[in-house]
This record gives sequence, C-alpha cells and structure tokens, in this order.
Amino acid sequence: MFKTEHYYLLKIQYLGFRYHGWQKQPDLLTVERMMQRTLKYVLNHNNFKFIAAGRTDAKVSVNETYVELVLRDEALDLDTFLQVFNANLPQDVRLLEIKQVQEQTNIIQAPKLKEYIYLFSFGTKNHPFCAPFMINFRDDLDIKLMQEGAGLMEGEHDFRNYAYKANPETQTTMTVEKAVVENNTLYSASFFPETSYVFRVVGEGFKRHQVRLMMGALFDLGSGVLSMADFKRSLDGSQEFKLTHIAQASGLILQSVTLQD
Repeated sequence: MFKTEHYYLLKIQYLGFRYHGWQKQPDLLTVERMMQRTLKYVLNHNNFKFIAAGRTDAKVSVNETYVELVLRDEALDLDTFLQVFNANLPQDVRLLEIKQVQEQTNIIQAPKLKEYIYLFSFGTKNHPFCAPFMINFRDDLDIKLMQEGAGLMEGEHDFRNYAYKANPETQTTMTVEKAVVENNTLYSASFFPETSYVFRVVGEGFKRHQVRLMMGALFDLGSGVLSMADFKRSLDGSQEFKLTHIAQASGLILQSVTLQD
C-alpha cells in the first residue's frame, strides 16, 4: 500500500561533549540515536528517518544546523510538536524550529555556507567547567602571528594537506570566505578565563578534520613549532606537507549553516 510521506526541516543545536558525534553508530551514544529514540517515544512508532546537513565528530558541538525529517503516514501537529519534542529531548539537545516543506530537500547538498568556530585560551589552566567548550593551550601563543596565518587561509587554496586521509580522487580545492583569529566575544561564562580567543572560518564545506587541522597548524605557528615558511607551504596542496596536529574536538563548534535559497 502506498504511504504518504511528509517532509520537515528541523533547526537544532546541541552540546557534543558526551556524544560520539551526530551519526548513529552501534552501541554508542550519538545525537542522531538520541533524536530517533525521542521521536519514536513521542510518536509511538518509527516510520521516519533523519537526514542531516552534515556530520559532526565526537565531542563537537553545534549552535545551529539543519536536519530533514521524512515522516510516513500521519503528519505532525506543528502547533504542539516543538514543545513536546523539546520536553522529551535531553538537556543538551534542543529543537530551535521546525517547518514543513512540500518536497524532499537534498539536505546534504543544500548548505551554502558553514561557519565553524574554535574556542581556545593559553597559559594558566582553565577552570574544569570550560572543558566542553574551550581548549587551553599550555604554552604561550603569538596571537598576532596566528592572525596573520589565518588571513593566509582565506581565498582559494588546494587544502589537500588539510584533508584527513584524502585519496587521489578527493576534491580538495576550495574557497575559504573568512578565516580570522580574534578575541572571543561570542560566548561567555563566569568560569571562562578573563581572555580567550576564537578561530572563525567560513566556507561552503570542509573535509573531515579539516578545521581541526587548520586550528592545529595555527597552534603550531603561534607556538613556534611551525615556521611561517612551512605554514605557507602547507597551504599549497601540490606540495606534500605532513600536518600532525589535529586540535582537540571539544573546542570546535559548528556555529551556523546557511542553506541555498
């Protein structure tokens, strides 16, 4: 028998610290698994599927991203769903909004721009409560040099050296719309250090671990492990340059996703 399908676009946010990323995995707690369990409980059936605009790694948080919900048979009551769904989700996952769409969206291809941020401090060890949000670099960092390096990441580059386990067919040439290191004014808490910083990077899409490799290279540049000459060489994918510093995941946040019109 033919089953009617209903399509919804969900905007969500979550703290990733206790999750093994978005994608459902056997015997691991993931955001997708938690959302599936919650929706099954709310609807009392599992005739649905989620498709995310992108995946996040373990411990990575999201301020704003989109998930498509394909629901079979009965439609949702949108007047009550958001409140009921949020009431049953765990405290570290929130549905920001939901809207019905007329047809299924290719949500994986839909994002126009993604902004990632990475929160960090250096020097005196942070309050332990910072751990889910911010990485503390124990050595001194030359922030001005890191700002110069971030600026060099802007524009079109072959980021093959920043593509984790890329194969010869992997498309690694992309344009970074924005890459800056600046004082953190986005997030605050009473237990945050007096001064903290944020690496902000915007592009159409990023390869697995790419932003964390970019942050790792900036850490190495700012701490003197990497010279500016080597840093510049790492941005030329025609020259193999081995980057070994993948910054810790818990400082990374998918800040926003802009969809195609």
